[in-house]
Order: sequence, then C-alpha cells, then structure tokens
Amino acid sequence: MRRIGAYGAQVGLLAVLGLVAAVLLTAMPRLANGYADRSLHADVARLPHLVRDVSLAVEQRPDQQRPDEAKPAAAGEANLERFAAALPQPLPALVDRRWYAAVLDEQNLSATGDDPPMDGGAAKKIGLRAQIGLQDAAVLTAGRWPRTEAGGSAEVAVSTAVAEVLSLRPGSRLRFTGASAANQASAQVVGVFNPRDAGDPIWDDLTLGLNPIVPVVDGEPYLAMAVTDWAGIDTVVAGSGVPVSYQWRYRLDERRLDTATLETVVTALGDTRRTEWLPRSTVHTSLDVALVRFGDQLHAVQALLAIAQTGLVASLLGLILLAARLTVQRRRDELALLRARGASLAAIGRRTLVEAVPVQPVAVLLGWLIATRVPGRSEGTPWGVLLLAVLTTAVVPVLAMLSQRRAALTAGRVDLVRQRPSVRRLVLEAGVLVLAGLGVVLLRRRGLDPAGGVDAYLSSVPVLVAVAAALVAIRLLPWPLRLIGRLTGRARGALLFLGVARAGRGAPVALGPLAVLIVAVSTGVFGGVVTTTVAAARDRAATLTVPADAWLTGWAFAPDAADELNRVPGVQAVARVSVESSRRLLSEAGPQARALGQARVLVVDAPAFAEVVARSGVDVQVPAALRSAARGDGPVPAVVSPTLAAELGDTAVADVQSRLYEFRVAAVADSFPGVGLGVDRFVVLPWQALPEYEFTPIIPNRYLIAGDGIDEAKLLEVADATQRRRQSAVLGREVTRTQLPATLETRQAYRDGLERTGANEVLTLAFTAGAAGGAALAVLAVGFAVVADAAGRGRMLSRLRTMGLSAAHGRRLLVYELVPLVVVAAMTGAAVGIALPRLLGSTLGLAQFAPGVPMRDHLDPLVVGGVLALVLLGLLAGLLVENLVNRRMRLGEALRLGEGNA
Repeated sequence: MRRIGAYGAQVGLLAVLGLVAAVLLTAMPRLANGYADRSLHADVARLPHLVRDVSLAVEQRPDQQRPDEAKPAAAGEANLERFAAALPQPLPALVDRRWYAAVLDEQNLSATGDDPPMDGGAAKKIGLRAQIGLQDAAVLTAGRWPRTEAGGSAEVAVSTAVAEVLSLRPGSRLRFTGASAANQASAQVVGVFNPRDAGDPIWDDLTLGLNPIVPVVDGEPYLAMAVTDWAGIDTVVAGSGVPVSYQWRYRLDERRLDTATLETVVTALGDTRRTEWLPRSTVHTSLDVALVRFGDQLHAVQALLAIAQTGLVASLLGLILLAARLTVQRRRDELALLRARGASLAAIGRRTLVEAVPVQPVAVLLGWLIATRVPGRSEGTPWGVLLLAVLTTAVVPVLAMLSQRRAALTAGRVDLVRQRPSVRRLVLEAGVLVLAGLGVVLLRRRGLDPAGGVDAYLSSVPVLVAVAAALVAIRLLPWPLRLIGRLTGRARGALLFLGVARAGRGAPVALGPLAVLIVAVSTGVFGGVVTTTVAAARDRAATLTVPADAWLTGWAFAPDAADELNRVPGVQAVARVSVESSRRLLSEAGPQARALGQARVLVVDAPAFAEVVARSGVDVQVPAALRSAARGDGPVPAVVSPTLAAELGDTAVADVQSRLYEFRVAAVADSFPGVGLGVDRFVVLPWQALPEYEFTPIIPNRYLIAGDGIDEAKLLEVADATQRRRQSAVLGREVTRTQLPATLETRQAYRDGLERTGANEVLTLAFTAGAAGGAALAVLAVGFAVVADAAGRGRMLSRLRTMGLSAAHGRRLLVYELVPLVVVAAMTGAAVGIALPRLLGSTLGLAQFAPGVPMRDHLDPLVVGGVLALVLLGLLAGLLVENLVNRRMRLGEALRLGEGNA
C-alpha cells in the first residue's frame, strides 16, 4: 500500500484508463441495442396494417361450396384464438390485438335503391363487412346496430360520411347486385355511426367505410363500405352470389420485439405464410420483409459501430500500454536495484502484481457497474471487460519483467534514431503493413457482415491501416526533420534548431503516443466523413422528394386554386402539379397504337415550378426544354428516365387523367424533383404546353410552395375548400365534407424524418462516439508524447536555464519540438480517415441510410477545421502537461539527478 501511495499518479492514471475502457466496452453496446430496439419499435409502429399485421383469409364462392362445407359467417369466430395459439414460435407471445371479419368486396357489389334514388349517375360500389368489436369502437348518431333476421332483408349501418355522400338515412332501402342483374339481395339501412377514434387499428380495413371515394372524372364509381352482422353477410351472399372472404387478423405488439430476435421472428413469419391453415387459405403480411430491411440496415450500422468502437478501444489500449510503460520507466532505478540485489524476474513480477491487484480490477469493475446503469440491453457475459481487467492488472508486471531481462547500472540514450533497425522490428512492421493491405482487399471483396458475428480482424482493418500509416510516418519523419535542422542551424537563435533537433531524435521515443494519436484522429475523421456523406445524401433525397419549401398534396384541387393559395400568409409562390402513377404509354394516338407499358407521369407548370424552386433556394435545375415549351401543333417536349428512353422512340403518347397527349423526348434524366425516389420509369410534361379543354381541364393534385413562416392551418383550410369546390362541380351539388383532406409536407420535416427512420440513432451514436472519443483520446496522446520524454527534456531545460533561458523560451522550445510531431500525426490520421470511406467503398453499406440516392463521398470543411483545431488543442494540452511536469520535477533537482546519465 505504501508503494501504491508513492506511485499514486501512475497507478491512478492506469486505473482511470481501465475504468474508461470498461465503460466504453459495456456502454456502447448497451446504448446501441437500446437505440436499435427503439428504432425498431418506431419503424414497425409506422407500418400500414397490411404490412405489419398477420392476416389469414379464405375466399369462398357460393358455387364452389359443397352443401357440407357451407357454414354461417359467425362460425369463423371460433378459430380466432385457435389460430393465434397455433402460430409458429415466438409469434403467439407477440400477438396483442386480434380481429375476425367476414367481408364482401366493394368491387363485387353494386348498390341501387329507390329511396333515395340511386340508379342514375355514377355507379355505387358498396362493400359489406361484419367484424367483432366494431360496436364498442363506434358511437351511434341515429338508428340502431344491425340485427338481421333469418329470411328477412340484410340490415346495415353506415358512417356519417357515407350517409352524407350517398344521401342515406335509417330506413333507406338498398339492392345489392352481384355479377348479373338476376342476383340481387335486399338490404335496409338501420343505423348511422361515428368512430370513437378514427385512428384505432380496428378501422384499418374500413377506410372506405369512414372516407368514401367520390368520382373525380366521368366513368369512375363511388366506393364505400357499410357494416352489417354475421347474418347480414350470409343473406347478401345467398342473394347476390358474390364471394365472401373470411379474415383473421393478428396485430403483433412492436414493444415486445427486439433486435436480438429479428431472425427468429422473420423465420416464424415465413413459416406462417407457408402453412395451410384452411383449404384455399392465404396469409397476408409483409412484416418479415420490413424486418429484413431493418435488419440489413442494422447490420450495416453494427459494422460501422464495430469500426468506431475498435478504433476507440485500440486507442485506449494503446494509452494503457503507454501508461504502463511510463510507470515502469519511473520505477526503473528501483527495479534495477532489486535486480542488482539478486531479485529474479518472477519476484519483480509478483511485487508489481501485488500492487496492481487491489486497484486495477476494482477500477474495471467500477467502470462496468457505471456502464450497466446506461439504458439499453446487455449482451450476455462481459468477456471483454474480464479480459480488460486481466490486461490492466498484468500489463505493468509483464513490462517490468521485460525491462529487467538485462541488468544494467546505467541507462543508455533512447532518443537517437537507429540507422539500421533490427531485423525483428522490420519484420514486425512489414507484418502490420501486410495485414492492413490484406484486410483492405478482403473487406472490399467480402464486406462486413455482422449478421454472423462481428469479424474481429475485418473490423480492425481501419485500425491496422492507421497503425501502418503511423509506422510509415514515423519511419519517414526524421528525414525531413534533418533537412529542416540543417537549415535552422544557419538561422539566428538556437531555440528553433534545438526544437527541430529534439523532434528528430525524439521520434522513436514518441512512437507509441504518435501511433495512438494517428489512430484516434483517423477514427474521429472517419466518423466525421461518413456522417457528412450520409447527411449530404439525405439532403439530396429531401431535395428530390420535396423540391421547394413545401408540398401540398390532396385528392383534386380546383383548377384556379393557385390564386387562393397565394393569398395565404407566408406563401410567396405556388406551382400546380399533377402526379399519377401507373399511367399508360402508347406508341401513337391512333387505333394502331402499341402499348409501351406504364410509367409515373408528372405534369408541371414549368415556369412557375422553376420560380418556386428558385424562391426556395433549392439547388434544382428545371430543364430549359420544359421552361420554354408552349402550346403548338406538334408533340410537347418531355423529360423521361433512361429506362424509358431506351424503350421509346422519338415520340410517344402518355395517358394523363384519361386523356392522351403526344410528346417527344427532349431530355433524359436519372431523376426529376418531385417524381419520387427510386422511380425508374417516369415522364415529365410541361403543363403550359398541353392543350386543355373547358369542361375537362387537367386537375392538379399537388402544389409546390415557396414561403417563409407559412400559416399551415390556414393553408390547409383553403386547400380543402378548393377540393370541396371541385367535388361540388363534379357531383353537381354542394359538398360540405372533404373526401381526402389535404396534407402539407415541408422539406425540413421530410429531412428530419430521414433521421428518425431505421437504425439512424445507432448510426449517430457510432460516429458521435467516434468523433468525440477520437478527439479526446488524441489530446491524451499528445499529453503522453510530452510525458514520454519529460525527464530528458527537464534535464535539457535545466542546463539551458543556467545559460539564461527564460520560462517563456522554454515553452516556445516545447512548441517547436511538438509541432512537427503533432502536425504530422494529425495530418496522417486525417488523411487515413478521409481515405478509408473511399478505400472501403460499398462495404460500409451507407446506401442503407439514404435509399434511392447514390452515395458520394463528402468532405465537410468543418472536418478539416476540426483537425486544425485538434492540432491547436493538442499543443495547448502539451504545454499544460509540460508545465505541470516541470513544477513537479523541480528542474534544479532534475539536473543533479540526471548527471550520471548525461
């Protein structure tokens, strides 16, 4: 204990480093698991029910049923719990809510009636649905719930929205017709309801029941859904002859999922899809696809996290070795005296081991305990922490024994460069270079795949590259320093010459600290470059998706809506846009037209579009061919995707809102703002050049908006008013309810949303830890570089003090000595960090974090500025450490104590 107290600074430094390493080894995986689980829960919660829920369905036609197979719709409810319990493990424990329903699809049923008259105008396609739990999730506003009697008419209930659109009320009589007019079933509306919570998952399959679709153009039908009971389903099936679908739907609770069970859940979902639950049954879910996509992104993040963590751990281990070597150097005389008195190497090892056992394991254990308080999920036995405890405990005894293999009364100089390094050292350095090069080759060929477990060698390749660069830099550094030394020797004053000369001779002494500095800087810069690369790709994705300040999206706006939207406070400019997916492309407009497939058709008012983009300050160019297009006799100019350009001729025809417009290919582009990400078949037409007709104008369903401080509530109110005016014009009567309320998406909100999807929090953790940890460890490495030769520098300063050297000159001398070493190390580490993303390429899997946008390496000037700031901070840290060491050593005593070694 007395010896521990005597060397308390060295012992405490080693203990602190062990504690920090234990925290890093434990806390980062826990945080990563916690963030990954939270991201998984958020991603699954955002999925539509058709993707996230497991649905079993059986469709039966009356003409396909044998008499012994015919069962009432109510019979399927008995299978709800049985199917849930029979799901492959671990799905039964994940099931939260469950529903059973019998459904008649709206596409198979046409509704007519005399009260109100429903025979004229657009067709009314009304589906029927009976489902458990609906009555508890709704509130009746008129009438009662259906109670169909055997042999009577089917009783149905409709929502307030359906009742308003179709002019229905309790007592209205309907006729449901199937494939032929002879197959009819009578029904009566007995109730009108409103949902208690329209966002309740129970209403997911009743979208048309709450928001019926009103036709926008001639020829389109009304689409709606009504609610009935089990007997009502049976009555309509018997009368209309339409097929009935029995559905069992199970919602998995995303809060019970975690990333550790992803593969098991994906396998179970695949087994569920392959199981035949009933004759002619099908299973509908895409949750396994979404989980696989999330898993791929998570694997990419884990690979990047492994790289960042490996760099930090390697830097910490290097600092631990440096601290242990410093401890042994400080006790060199004590250990030499013990050897001179006959102590064996084993005795020296036991002596130092006894001193380490009460401190180092306790420090590592304390670090582990602190890290376990970090929110997150642990990963089994902390073998890394146990190995760290053994390392920090044994490193000083091992180095002490190695330093005393040859007993010597005096210590030789260690600040001179060997002209001819030993063969063993050259082999070791060459081995590091070979391992680094081989690792890069393997990484580019195989990539990082943590799905099967993190490959320690491949994850350490960036560290090996940094160490290899450090070896090369340290090996080459003395040569330019010698040349600079010769030049400074001719200059006036001795400070610059002495500083450069000591830097050249001290390079071998500072090899360890500088290697750690290079690894730490490369880890931090690598994280910064990858972070800025991903951020730049997300910026491009946001620009292509929302190419102005905001997108206003609706079902159909009035043709003159732009004037009203321009008057909303904060709006500076608007541009009308029509976006339609899966539209027909034809070779020509005549009867001999040849089908060319389908594509997304974007119709833009090009001059207004360009103005809105310019006002928003977005770096997007609208082709001149679109901006200058005008109405004429020939085909209009168009921008098409490369895929379509290879299939189309010089001209073609596009279907826009059921009218055909001829166009010619004026430009080919990989993407166009507003088309959407990942769309490889698109056509962009200039609105101002298309012929329009008074009674069938092109109807905008989007508006691109530029503005600052837009009153979003007022904008949506005005937009919905224009939609209702358009619907009223189509229906020929006043409409008081918006069929599909308008939505507003700003570019900034979309950009922020990219940060919240997938495993982005883990990605942020990885590179925040890499950048911040790398910077902190780099400063520590500079401190060790100063302390490594503090004794020799102290003796030199003591001698120079006798010749009149001031304290300020002493600090300047240290700067001259440190600047070459720190600058070379920082620049080498920065070069490695910048080169690694290009060197490793697609193996990093960065495309997972900005899908639909190509990744381009992006070097932010802030990263370069950060490296320069790190150099300055390192020099300030070196000056501070030097000042503390000089005060502790007392330079006058250093001269007397060091005379024997001079």
